[in-house]
Amino acid sequence: MMRLSFLQVLATGLFAAATLTAHAANPPPKPPMAPIWEARLQSFDEASYGKAVETLIENFERTTGQKLVPHQKKKVGLKIYTDSGPGMATPIPLVQAVIAALEKRGFEPKNIFLVGLNQLRLRMTGYLPSLVTGKTPFEGHPIYVLESGRYYDPVWFYDSPLPQRFDPVFAAEQTKDYDANSTKDEDRKSFLATPLFLDADFWINLPVYTDHPTLGINGALVNATLWNASNTARFFRSPANAPAAVAEMSAIPELRQTWVCTIASLEHYQYIGGPFFNSLYSESEPLVWLSTDPVIMDALMRARIDDWRKRSGFEPVSEEIRTLEFAETLGVGSTKIKSAKIIDVQ
Repeated sequence: MMRLSFLQVLATGLFAAATLTAHAANPPPKPPMAPIWEARLQSFDEASYGKAVETLIENFERTTGQKLVPHQKKKVGLKIYTDSGPGMATPIPLVQAVIAALEKRGFEPKNIFLVGLNQLRLRMTGYLPSLVTGKTPFEGHPIYVLESGRYYDPVWFYDSPLPQRFDPVFAAEQTKDYDANSTKDEDRKSFLATPLFLDADFWINLPVYTDHPTLGINGALVNATLWNASNTARFFRSPANAPAAVAEMSAIPELRQTWVCTIASLEHYQYIGGPFFNSLYSESEPLVWLSTDPVIMDALMRARIDDWRKRSGFEPVSEEIRTLEFAETLGVGSTKIKSAKIIDVQ
């Protein structure tokens, strides 16, 4: 018998806002602020990424005492981001470097799997085999396409009374297979991608950063939650719904227990016009971050995005979008960037 989980509590029909209010009244104990390990890249090729990622992981293992080695399941998942299309996807050399580090620690190639949302964008960004050459940089590594519907389990879902039937940011692909005969109960559930927390010893989040008109920051938290579940298009009807859903989903114990860390490259990020890629509003820094706190990473990137917006004459990200603050209330991480501990490992 499966133990009572946070998902099952949500399944009783509590509204996200009500749940957040309850948590605010009785906030979970705050863990010590996690550091961000930072490595500088000499270039954006696989060799430079390989050196940076290995150094980051070595420091993470030494500090936390947690070794990124095979355990009982002998599998590890990598949650990549490709949904802004070519130009703003998780850099392939970064993923190759993470895979090399994991293989060095004993994982077999076939047991290192990648998880992405959309088949077309995975192919356009070079993750799935080219239709012309049939080749991929990730030969031998399974790639799970979530929109295929094959990697969701009816037992594991985030429940909310919000309807599904409307056209969101990524509307075409996310609603094309909608079943007109689905029940209201099915419409209100977002099923989670179970390979990451049921099939793997642990998983690593590999986001890319853009702004987002509804979420504020499209980064670590969002890649691990909304872009990691089904039927999430419905959350974009109201500006308050998606931020609450991100916070709630990021606090699910089963997801958090196996989410070992987030590794983010600043090779490219976008400060306005996101999530659709626009090179005119993108920036690049030769940095890679690793942290167990996705909230502080997103908060630091929000500050960078706001800075670039100011330089270009745009308004900052709306203070009414409380995604990070909601997640902080639920104990997922910290938004206090002035207290952030950034450790330069090179």
